[in-house]
Amino acid sequence: MSAGQRRILAVMLVPMFMSLLSVSIVNVILPDMQKSIGASNSAIQWVLSGYTLAFGVLLVAAGRAGDLFGRGRLFVAGVSVFALGSLIAGFAPDPVMLNVARIVMGIGSGLLSPQGVGMLQQYFHGKIRGRAFGMFGTIVGVSVGIGPVLGGGLIALLGEEWGWRSAFLINVPIAVAAIVLGRFWLPPSAWRGSAADADHADGSAKARADFDPVGLVLLSLGTLFVMLPFLERSAGAWIYALVPVGAVVIWLWVRWEGRYARRGGAPMVDMILFRTRTFAYGASLTSMYFVGMPGVWVIVALYLQNGLGFPALEAGLMGLPSALLAAVSAQASGRVVLTYGRKMVVLGVGIAIVGVVASALIVLAHEDLGISIWWMLASLGLTGVGQGMAISPNQTLTLADVPVEYAGSSGGVMQTGQRVGTAIGIAIVTALFFVVQGMAGYGAAIVAGFGFIAAVMVFAAIIGIVDLARRRAKDRQRAAVAEG
Repeated sequence: MSAGQRRILAVMLVPMFMSLLSVSIVNVILPDMQKSIGASNSAIQWVLSGYTLAFGVLLVAAGRAGDLFGRGRLFVAGVSVFALGSLIAGFAPDPVMLNVARIVMGIGSGLLSPQGVGMLQQYFHGKIRGRAFGMFGTIVGVSVGIGPVLGGGLIALLGEEWGWRSAFLINVPIAVAAIVLGRFWLPPSAWRGSAADADHADGSAKARADFDPVGLVLLSLGTLFVMLPFLERSAGAWIYALVPVGAVVIWLWVRWEGRYARRGGAPMVDMILFRTRTFAYGASLTSMYFVGMPGVWVIVALYLQNGLGFPALEAGLMGLPSALLAAVSAQASGRVVLTYGRKMVVLGVGIAIVGVVASALIVLAHEDLGISIWWMLASLGLTGVGQGMAISPNQTLTLADVPVEYAGSSGGVMQTGQRVGTAIGIAIVTALFFVVQGMAGYGAAIVAGFGFIAAVMVFAAIIGIVDLARRRAKDRQRAAVAEG
């Protein structure tokens, strides 16, 4: 990896770590935040929901904008918006201002995240790309594990009032440093998108203007309608009627994109991407994975804090080994992903399933036999190893055949699938948790939640196995043709 590539990684990964940290840190600081500004349960929910919605709705559009107008520009714009939201959140006097700030932070994350994936596609190739995605997986793992510990530590160090505020304000100097380094370290081509290239080549401004605004509106509305009911559950059962409406809007978006391409336009997402089997199978696998795995940490926190009375810092420590093992595993897997391919991804999902099932057995043994619940450090560690072997390598393989001019929008599609999957999965697993908890207690509730997650993960593994079988059949067919 060259010095220039290392500088690109540093500029990209630090702000992406910051935006991911803002997801994991909030769960721990929520109680003190709520007490400090006098927020109701419904008001404080939007601290989570507003960020997630703004993030998820913008991903594909922001990715396409980066493809067209320059990923460096959109990246710096996203970091700037995120820093502004963090500053407002850190000094927010009431729930309304805090929720507005979190939506601004979500917009910033939505702008910057697909640019990172796009630049990995643009500037890294072959085995070095696998290593780069491995480092991205390391950042994801560390942010998930460090967030709860850092949040609990800041509150312990600075007190209830400034502890939660500092969890937002700490982003500001990091963002400023990223903006300054981005201006110096990102190469000139990062500031120039395909629209500028087309304009330079033939004097036409067509590509610059061809942003597909109808596609933008349709996909944004469809994503909003599908995600909102799973994030705003206090509105009542009627809100779930938005899900089929959202599905219809997304279907209209798919039809529009195909029609737009046939008319000679540059669609927001070229539907030919989904005919690329590596992309279709990989995007489906990661979406299904995220329906399951993120829910683990939600129900573990509920069980430890509400069921067993753990303080926030101790509950956060339960996930630390998993996060660190995910980071190490992602780094190691990134070096060999092109050697082992999708087999490693399927193995990683399988190891994660074993970790979830083992965690359920440990809870049962704790409830019935009194063994220490801290044995879950080991079982949840297995889920971290599996995640490191599955997510970043799968991303490398999924985007391998995607043209560079669609790197940002294709990365946005994958991340949107992850965000939608996470929203749906957490909504289902928490609903199941509370229903079972009301009938049979916290122990039975977390076991039921683990059972649902394991079942979803099996479906993710099946997608990978089907892709493996397809590849092997294709290889045998090629061998037979060569011999004939």
